[in-house]
Amino acid sequence: MITISDLSKSYGDQTLFSASSLQLDAGSRYGVVGANGSGKSTFLRILAGAEEPSTGEVIYPRKARVGILSQDHFQYEDTPIIDVVMMGNRELWEAMQAKEEILANAENEFDAEKYSVLEDVVLRHNGYEMEVRAAQILEGLSIPSAVHHEPMSTLSGGFKLRVLLGQTLAADPEVLLLDEPTNHLDILSMRWLEVFLCSFRGCVVIVSHDHRFLDNVCTHIIDVDYESLTLYRGNYEHFVEKKLADRERIESEIANREKEIADHQSYVRRFRAQANKARQAQSKIKRMERIVIPSLPKSSRKYPKMTFPMCRPSGRKVVSLAGVSKAFGDNRVLENVEMTVERGDRLAVIGPNGIGKSTLLKILAGSLNADSGEVEWGYETHPGYFAQDHQDILEHQQDTVLSWLWKKAPGKPIGFVLSHLARVLFSREDAEKQVNCISGGEAARLIFARLSVTKPNVLILDEPTNHLDLEGIEALSGSLRKYEGTIIFVSHDRWFVSRLANRIMELTLDGPVDFKGTYEEYLAHCGDDHLDVNTVVQREKNNKKKA
Repeated sequence: MITISDLSKSYGDQTLFSASSLQLDAGSRYGVVGANGSGKSTFLRILAGAEEPSTGEVIYPRKARVGILSQDHFQYEDTPIIDVVMMGNRELWEAMQAKEEILANAENEFDAEKYSVLEDVVLRHNGYEMEVRAAQILEGLSIPSAVHHEPMSTLSGGFKLRVLLGQTLAADPEVLLLDEPTNHLDILSMRWLEVFLCSFRGCVVIVSHDHRFLDNVCTHIIDVDYESLTLYRGNYEHFVEKKLADRERIESEIANREKEIADHQSYVRRFRAQANKARQAQSKIKRMERIVIPSLPKSSRKYPKMTFPMCRPSGRKVVSLAGVSKAFGDNRVLENVEMTVERGDRLAVIGPNGIGKSTLLKILAGSLNADSGEVEWGYETHPGYFAQDHQDILEHQQDTVLSWLWKKAPGKPIGFVLSHLARVLFSREDAEKQVNCISGGEAARLIFARLSVTKPNVLILDEPTNHLDLEGIEALSGSLRKYEGTIIFVSHDRWFVSRLANRIMELTLDGPVDFKGTYEEYLAHCGDDHLDVNTVVQREKNNKKKA
């Protein structure tokens, strides 16, 4: 489907990948993985034609239709939501609009020949089914039919990005290029997207940091590392195993050859001066010269070392909520929430977007007041908060990375602060950056460094994996599993939830569902909510009939 030949991309002295050749086929789904800054999104932009490679070329079949996920959700503010989705198929949309103009002017002049040509375009693209398809896609992405004809400006930024994803999917493309398509999707929408992509017959190339999504969708992985693009067959889990095995094989081969050279050198040193051994020693020297040690390139992947020590253990009862309610205007997001969290709980708060998950965590953290009800913290509790909008907070700060963190550790020497920054991958030069200029991933790692310094015994984490690469997510998961305190967190990353949670609270329209157990045990208990899309759709239809 797509032929990539001798592809290279460099920026000055930095080489992202070089001399890479791949063949991407129809019916296959390729996950692009690598560290932040390794060149994943650059590779996708080259495929999309939005950026030129340094060398090489990308060859598509003639007239191949390519669907590209846009991130600019401000360009359609006054356009009805369903129209934005239908615009994905540009040829069909323009033909439908031109037909409407001809019909609107039919009393004055009717261009039958042009109308016939436009009708052929509409029929060729199944245009009379387009609005139904667009509506189905929007509902799959949890955008209800009641708002389909409202302008885009009525939606939040996250839901606008869902509409743009819907636009890409509705374009009837033969190639889909998706950069972080699961951002701003809740668990049900992610599962719907997985089903859609798995039934898609074209070629899909996806950049994503979601382990479970990559495992469920991808047939191949493209690894951007070692300054090259390497293709692996299988999903992300298989890729990790194969890459590790390949690395161990190369390391073992290097070790064996180095040992062989050392043995030859030892022999030469011992017997070179002996006349009866001189010939054998010379032979050993020639053998050493013929031994080639394969190079072991340096990986671009870097794993932060996150640690979360506690100041002291908390009391048994960590926090209680009694009758907590919250509304924003007419939108009531929390209603009479009752909950008690105990020491050692790792409570995952899940549910669709807009149901009140982040609001609940903000109330717990004290950054938002409830309209009614009480929040009572237990004995010797010291909470630490990771806000979903942490980057917005840092944007208003004038500190450097170093001075910002140092304020959280008064009285500590500079070496203490620099060592904590180094653990989360800030170099000495990075430490002098202004915090209002750092990237989303850097901001997240800086907040984790603060939590390490302040030593809370309760962690309140709102989407902590946002902005982290796969290595950062794995490091965070491993560190939190070792943490001895209590964790209350919101995440749409199912792999992360399944690795960490021992208790699930799902916020629903009928109130919270509190389950003592892991995410997998919760899925087995409820049986349908997250894995069986057809059951979910039928349940929603039944709920609408009841309403």
